[in-house]
Amino acid sequence: MKTLILSMFAVAALLVAGCSDGADVAAGDPPRPLLWKVSDGDNSLYLLGSFHLLMPSDYPLAASTDAAFADAEQVVFELSPADLASPDLPQAMAGAALRGDGRTLQQALPAPTWTRLKAYLAERRMDPVAMQQYDAWFVSLLVANTEMQAAGLAADHGLDRHFADRTVAAGKPARGLETIDQQILLFEGMSQEQQAQSLESTLDDIADMKTMIEQMHRLWRAGDEEGLFAATGAEMKAEFPALYDRMNRDRNRAWLPELRELLDAGGDDDALVVVGAMHLLGEDGVVEGLREAGYTVERL
Repeated sequence: MKTLILSMFAVAALLVAGCSDGADVAAGDPPRPLLWKVSDGDNSLYLLGSFHLLMPSDYPLAASTDAAFADAEQVVFELSPADLASPDLPQAMAGAALRGDGRTLQQALPAPTWTRLKAYLAERRMDPVAMQQYDAWFVSLLVANTEMQAAGLAADHGLDRHFADRTVAAGKPARGLETIDQQILLFEGMSQEQQAQSLESTLDDIADMKTMIEQMHRLWRAGDEEGLFAATGAEMKAEFPALYDRMNRDRNRAWLPELRELLDAGGDDDALVVVGAMHLLGEDGVVEGLREAGYTVERL
């Protein structure tokens, strides 16, 4: 179950607030970008795989990444820069997670799961009473967020935030492939069984989570598309196919028509598309979807 909550958190990192800046590490070579160029003869899309939580030492980026941004007339994200910067975003997520079925979280969870959660909260000096009002999916993400912070990773330095800030500063048109409400519904629509499963998976993985996060971060920095997908999407698809479809495959399919419109619009306006790396990888990924649609695709 080790990749379930990390794969889910790749979505929620765009939404969960309160991340610290994290600990810096020694700078090395720039990350090798997960960057593709998709062309149809008159214009192009640059597809850039993001890691939603990064360190200051992950910058500066490779020259090819900066060149793609410079060449793009518009930038497309999972969430628009306005939504990413909205002060109402974390409150909207927490509000959506408030329980509405008349039961506490403890009553909704299997007794062993609640016992384990309560012990974790006590260890981290978090209030179990405050958690009673929330759905299990939200508590899973709060726990994962706590461990992400401990690993020194922060959404403030994520690639999405970096390019959102640059896009606004450059005055380039920008938009999101999804809205805040759509992203929240990804979690709100999970069954009670899936929510409990995600929390149990998180608690199972706490001891190894720092190592797992660091491994994923190294794979992203190395631009290792096969290794990164094996550590996220492939395992999630094998162990939790319904959640994989909900979090990854179905969203990729929904995005493809909009991306094809950008390519088919004519003219020479290019666009940079910055989305979580898992969405670009594997047979269900956006890169393969556009290749199958007949576009010319090259890794940069």
